[in-house]
Amino acid sequence: MNTQLINKVLNSNAGLGALVLRVPVGAILAAHGAQKLFGWFGGYGLEGTGQWMASIGLEPGYLMALLAGSAEFFGGLALVLGLLTRPAAAVSAVTMLVAIFSAHISNGFFLSNNGYEYALALFGATLALAIQGGGAYAVDNGLSTILADGSNRDAVLPAGRAA
Repeated sequence: MNTQLINKVLNSNAGLGALVLRVPVGAILAAHGAQKLFGWFGGYGLEGTGQWMASIGLEPGYLMALLAGSAEFFGGLALVLGLLTRPAAAVSAVTMLVAIFSAHISNGFFLSNNGYEYALALFGATLALAIQGGGAYAVDNGLSTILADGSNRDAVLPAGRAA
C-alpha cells in the first residue's frame, strides 16, 4: 500500500482547531441532510425536497434530493467523527457550491432573502477541512496508522490471529 498517499488523504497535522471546525459544521450538515432524507427537524423528506429541486431545475428532483441529502447527512456524520475527513469535506463543499449556484445566488447575498451567505460559509468551512484534514483528534489518524504500517496489525487483531 502506498504509505505517502494514505498519509496525504487521512493524516493531518492540524490540531484542536480542526476539531472545533469539524464538529459544528458536521452537525449542521447532518441536520440539513436529515431534513432532506427523513423529513426530520421540520424538513420535507425526499418527496417534498425532490419536488422542490425539480421546480428549480435540478432534475430528476428525487435523485438530486437523495444525492444532496446523502452528501450532507453522511458527510456531516463523517466530519463529526473525523472519518475520511478530506473526501467527506470535498463532497460537502461541492454540494454547497451546487446549492449556491442553483438555489440561492439569484436571491442575493443575505440569508434573510434566502441568499447564499450561509451556503458560502459552509462551503468555506468544508473547503478548509478538505485542505487541512480532520486534525489530531480525528478517527483518520488512527486509520492512517493502521493502514500505512502493517506492523500495527496486533492493534486491531486479537492475539494469535494472523491477517
